[in-house]
Order: sequence, then C-alpha cells, then structure tokens
Amino acid sequence: MKLTNKLKENYAWNKEVREDLKRRRLPFKKEMQMHWQLYLMSAPFILMFFLFIILPILAAVFLSFTYYNVFEPPSFSGFENYIRLFSNDDVFYIAMKNTFLFALITGPLSYILCFFVAWLINECPKRLRSFLTLIFYSPTLASSVYFVWQYIFSGDSYGIANSTLMNLGFIYEPIQWLSDAKYSLGILMVVQLWMSLGTSFLAFIAGFKSVSPSLYEAADIDGIRNRYQELIYITLPIMKPQLLFSAIMQISASFSVSTISMQLCGFPSTKYSAHTIVLHILDYGNVKFEMGYACTIAVVLFVIMLAIKFMVDKLLSLLKSE
Repeated sequence: MKLTNKLKENYAWNKEVREDLKRRRLPFKKEMQMHWQLYLMSAPFILMFFLFIILPILAAVFLSFTYYNVFEPPSFSGFENYIRLFSNDDVFYIAMKNTFLFALITGPLSYILCFFVAWLINECPKRLRSFLTLIFYSPTLASSVYFVWQYIFSGDSYGIANSTLMNLGFIYEPIQWLSDAKYSLGILMVVQLWMSLGTSFLAFIAGFKSVSPSLYEAADIDGIRNRYQELIYITLPIMKPQLLFSAIMQISASFSVSTISMQLCGFPSTKYSAHTIVLHILDYGNVKFEMGYACTIAVVLFVIMLAIKFMVDKLLSLLKSE
C-alpha cells in the first residue's frame, strides 16, 4: 500500500512538472532566434532523420492506400488493402497471434533479464564486471549463432536435444523440433531470450554507473535500510531514461522478429507456426511484389508498436526523477 501511494505521488509530481514546463516554454520562432547555433549544428542529424525515418514512414502510409506492384506506378485504391487485410487475410491473424505471443513472453522477460543481470554485474569488481559484460553481450555479436541452435535442435538422432533425451530414455525416436508446429515457436522464444542481452543490457550497465554512491549514503541516513528500497526510491527514478530506451528497444526487437524464424524454421514455417508480422510483410513485399499491401501491414504494425510505446511511457512516468 505504501508503494502504491508513493507511485501515485510521483505521478502527480511529474504531472505538475510537465505543466510548469509548458507554461514556461518559449514560442518556437523566438527559441530558434535565441539558439540558432544549436539548430544549425543539429541540422545534419535532423535532415538524416527526416530522409531515413520520417520520409519512409510517410511513403509507407501513402502506398498503403494504393495498388503498387513495383513494376507499375502506384494506383489509388482507397481502403481496399485495409479491408482485405482484416477481412480476407487469415495468415495475417496467425502472424499477429504469433507476434503478440512472442512479444508478450519474450519482451518482459528479456527486459527483466537485462536489468537483473546488469544489476548483478554492477556489484562486481571492475575487471570482473568488464569480463562478464563481454561474456553476456557476446551472443548478439555471433554471426553464426543460428547454426549452433540448428545443431542443438536438429531433427535427427545426432542433434544435442534429441540425443540427450534418447540417452536418458525420455523419448525413443527423434523429434522434429524446428519443423513441428508444436515446438517451433517455443524454440524461437528460447533463442530470442538467449540473444536478448544486447543494446538494452549495455544501456542498463551505463545507467547503473550513472548513479552516484553518495545518493545511497544519503538515503541510508534518511532511513532506507535494504537494497530493495534503494532500487525503488533511488536507482529506478534516476535510471528512467535508460528504462525508457531499453523498453523501446525491447518492443522493437519483440515485434520485429523475423531472421531467427527464417533461419531456424524456414520461410514459410510449417503451418505458419513461426510466421510473424514482419515475415508477412517480407512475403508480400519481396516475394509476391504486392508492395502496397505490404505497406498496409507495415503501417498496422507501426501503429501497434506506437500504442505499446505510449503505454510503457505512461507506466514509467510513475517514477519520480529530478
């Protein structure tokens, strides 16, 4: 109950700060005149951001309302692609179910795992901390990691999983792990969790180093007595930027999974058991050359990810930061 009241107070505090900043904010034109040097220095980044982020998004939204097969100019078709997507595309619903299930399980678990491992490593001595950071981050650097998992879950009796289970007497014939619809999605989740200690993990490592030890000493004088209270009232509020950044990275990674599925389960997978929304986009965009329809799927995925990002942002706004 105390923690709930504290979070409510933090949310009200953040709301008051945001409203105060809005009242003191200068008009955009006047602010540009006062800080034109800063805007001039950031112009290259703004230009690149517009060309490679904003412009492709706007182009995808425009093409989603057209019939475009790459070889002919786009022709306006209205909401035909969206009607087709939600009323006639059964594979899209399979891909959406797999993607949401994948994101619902691997997203939070990866986020918690990154934070927990980073928290433990931060308590180690400096040299050991550097070594452990490299060890946990190395799976994301391995280019041939998929071949390792293909060997582990090979469908013959020489695969590590099959041979181990057969030697122990749990099974009597090899299981087709990667081509059986019952196991493929679960295996992808295991591989994703193993590879999840990437950018978010490094962000948490940097976030823990940004917390000054003097804050913990002051908190100890003020009455905080255990590491759990330090984490709730000191570490998490100060690490709010890293928490938000890592959340966005985990959302992007969970909803954009595609390469793992193609490498391990094939394209398309058996009964579309490992088919995701991104693979559905690749199917229509790169194989069937229905680029307008592929852009429609991409826009829907973008809206879903944006909505989840705002939900996470609201949740993290409960943390008070000064």
